[in-house]
Amino acid sequence: MIQVGQYNTLRVVKEVDFGVYLDGGDKGEILLPAKYVPEGTAVDEEVEVFVYHDSEDRLIATTEEPYIMVGEFAFLEAKMVNKVGAFLDWGITAKDLLVPFAEQRATMREGGVYLVYAFIDDMTGRIVASSKVDKFLDNTPPQYALNQEVELLVVQETELGYKVIVENSHWGMVYKNEVFTTIEPGDFVTGYIKKVRDDEKLDISLQPVGYKQAVGDGAIAELIVEELQKAGGFLPYGDKTDADVVARVFGCSKKNFKKSIGALYKARRIEITPNGIKLV
Repeated sequence: MIQVGQYNTLRVVKEVDFGVYLDGGDKGEILLPAKYVPEGTAVDEEVEVFVYHDSEDRLIATTEEPYIMVGEFAFLEAKMVNKVGAFLDWGITAKDLLVPFAEQRATMREGGVYLVYAFIDDMTGRIVASSKVDKFLDNTPPQYALNQEVELLVVQETELGYKVIVENSHWGMVYKNEVFTTIEPGDFVTGYIKKVRDDEKLDISLQPVGYKQAVGDGAIAELIVEELQKAGGFLPYGDKTDADVVARVFGCSKKNFKKSIGALYKARRIEITPNGIKLV
């Protein structure tokens, strides 16, 4: 079944001068305009396309990559505002994404950038967006495992840290004292579940949590070994190294740096000297 507002892999059933028609099943044939048809595409071959409604309410396909799909959140720029609502740039050249006035948390202005959620409007069947994002988040208790890898959308910087949307479903928080790289609202980043709080909000880490972070594959301990190898086997860092220096060089907290060198020492991979650490 065709998923409007999503990617679909569809079979070419007919070639015409202005493009090709794709098998849309019970939705009928769907046009993929010529400028989006991959070179060499022939009848009976399959192509991956994004399906949406054009301005005349017909299903149409494109190989352009939208900034947002149905069921997702993203920050988008308002290109135009008229009596119908605000029209956002969502990466589809032929048509902008409508946010009706009733779905605007605050009045949108041309040129403004807004956090929105894309969905299928029940009345029209068309793809629209809403900046009233809370009503589209999952209100059931989050079911995540400790250290589970999740996709995050950075939404807002606060005094505590960064408010994020976790897996397009729940609110979460990444605390500032645990951020060792540059992130900004609008960024999509990978995180790890640190804690499900009593208020059912999520505490998120940008690194794997605890011992796994210190000794796991591709983790800080391995980074330390790589840096030692690059430096000829010795680095002038240890327990007394300033936390800011540790964050700049290794991208982690001093606590996790100490945990990592401790794990490497126990594994007899390094020696800890008065002046630093040495590769065995």
